[in-house]
Amino acid sequence: MNPFDNRSLALSGPATDAFPVDPDDGTDLPDVAVGLYVETGGTLGFVSVTGQTRTVAVADFSILPVGVRRVRATGTTAAGIHALVLA
Repeated sequence: MNPFDNRSLALSGPATDAFPVDPDDGTDLPDVAVGLYVETGGTLGFVSVTGQTRTVAVADFSILPVGVRRVRATGTTAAGIHALVLA
């Protein structure tokens, strides 16, 4: 049984897929992320779904519950970044 059958996708979660992210200053993610999962902490540069450029510090194994359209190489030292999406 698939618990996602016959359900509307909701921003309140859960994500329906996750994919690894290679930070890039010029390329948006293929799908806007409803959050990011970070395996190795550091700084994380991103462009929010509203178009704002942000840099935040994250710890190891963090979930950042922010809509993200791009993860930037500039300002990013965190690694093992995954986009959480509603696909």
